[in-house]
Amino acid sequence: MEDLRDHIVDQMDDAVNSAEISFGELTINARRAEIVKVITFLRDDPICKFTSLIDICGVDYPARERRFDVVYHMMSMAHNTRIRIKVTTDEEIPVHSVAEVFPNANWYEREAFDMYGIVFDEHPDMRRLLTDYGFEGYPLRKDFPLSGFVEVRYDEERKSVVYEPVNLPQEYRSFDFMSPWEGAKYILPGDEKAEEAKS
Repeated sequence: MEDLRDHIVDQMDDAVNSAEISFGELTINARRAEIVKVITFLRDDPICKFTSLIDICGVDYPARERRFDVVYHMMSMAHNTRIRIKVTTDEEIPVHSVAEVFPNANWYEREAFDMYGIVFDEHPDMRRLLTDYGFEGYPLRKDFPLSGFVEVRYDEERKSVVYEPVNLPQEYRSFDFMSPWEGAKYILPGDEKAEEAKS
């Protein structure tokens, strides 16, 4: 793993900020502007041969200036090795799409856009993938409310789908988490028969 790390850093010196090995996995922190160059190198280099793009995902750190990490997971079938590549960005600055290098990146990038609002430059079809038409906000950002902004339902009278603001009429709910196995203090239906059999 150390040899692979040193090889990548030597070949990509200006495109890689750092490379580290932890828990037996190699992570490359790449420059955002060079992500296509890095991904292409990892795919085509005969020592690397990372020919499978497994996933692209986002991570949100709202306290940071560049709040998002875009994380690429790749695999070398030839060497049975995995690698992780990270770049950082914010809500405004796009990351260059790698869909031309790996066509399956198309939907991964659309999912990151839909869930986090991470924009990918020169993407062939940058639109939402998982949320509904007209959805506002990005549900995997840490500042997105757990209840969402609107709820969707079918209105029988209007014969159409209706979007309404979320209404939580019972702000503080009281849940009974006790079960018969945890020593509930009340008799559940059917338990009274067991008491009668004892006496």
